[in-house]
Amino acid sequence: MKKLNLISLSIFFLAVPVLWAANENPVADLLRDKKILILGGTGYLGRAIAAGVLKYSPRKVYILSRDEIKHFNFLNDFGQDPRIKNIVGDIRDYECLLRNTRNVDIVFHVAALKRMDALESNVDESIKTNVMGSLNVFNACVQNNVKRVLFVSTDKACSPVNTYGASKFVAEKVFTNYDRDRINTIFTVVRFGNIIDSTGSVIPIFSEKIKRGENIPLTDSRMTRFIINRNEAVELIFNAITYATGGEIFLKKISAMKITDLIDVLKKIHNTNNKVNEIGIRPGEKIHEVLINEAEAPRTFEFDGMYVVVPNLQEWFDYFDNATHPLYLQRGIKGLGRLGQYSSDGAVISTDVLETYLSKFWSLLA
Repeated sequence: MKKLNLISLSIFFLAVPVLWAANENPVADLLRDKKILILGGTGYLGRAIAAGVLKYSPRKVYILSRDEIKHFNFLNDFGQDPRIKNIVGDIRDYECLLRNTRNVDIVFHVAALKRMDALESNVDESIKTNVMGSLNVFNACVQNNVKRVLFVSTDKACSPVNTYGASKFVAEKVFTNYDRDRINTIFTVVRFGNIIDSTGSVIPIFSEKIKRGENIPLTDSRMTRFIINRNEAVELIFNAITYATGGEIFLKKISAMKITDLIDVLKKIHNTNNKVNEIGIRPGEKIHEVLINEAEAPRTFEFDGMYVVVPNLQEWFDYFDNATHPLYLQRGIKGLGRLGQYSSDGAVISTDVLETYLSKFWSLLA
């Protein structure tokens, strides 16, 4: 099967392209003086989004999370910024969401249960948070006429094979296949893999084991994974919330790495020679991840360093006329169907490039 392999070294090191002229910034225009709610805002990505949002002079940033200890740490780290209000709450609680989305302009939905191995044996909990919780978010935002809502998904939602991916896949459908004629809120989705320096991701886990002199667990020597850093993830989120017209999935063109190459690079960086134990694939784990599958490729547009997957509903296309086509339809290139799926094994970079990339961001990882 032919795979999409459009990632080059030059693309890999570039930030998200500048999508505006020097004298205008649509992200700043969108966020300035707005009331913004970040669900799951005390987590790794939620904190990064909050830091980015605060650069654009919002009126208020509400941080909703069920973990009061993380709220305490968040406030300490952000210096008691008067624009921030922390809210202890859970997306499983519809009344809580209904109350806290009132008079809010923009919602970033980052809250989720994410531990793939744990969710394989706790399917019901995954449904309660990732599916029903997301449906609560959708309904509360519609009820309160929130202007824009962004849902953060995962590559595991594309052709899912585990509980986590399946729950995120269903949640994606909630935010993409909705009735635009009767709902004014603009909902959109971003999809990417693990952020390299995020809590629980493979690089910090391997690094800690290497520094402690422990053996490195490898599930399968063939395994590949997409790689993205925190800044790239936040820029994608801001571009998506800016350019969405409703129902799209935005993805950044990113590269992938072989896990064996990652281990070699980390051992070289730490100047160690830890033993590697191949332990076998965990339940629900893939050899390669997919960001765009064959069913999505024909309705994908390439636009300014991103891919935009539009909904699979004909009425979505019927909603537009020639004068109101989204920018990515006007300027983008359609037709990735002939190229097959966008899979991590078709976007692997060399060990040298991976080493340069990790060295560039090592201050985040050490």
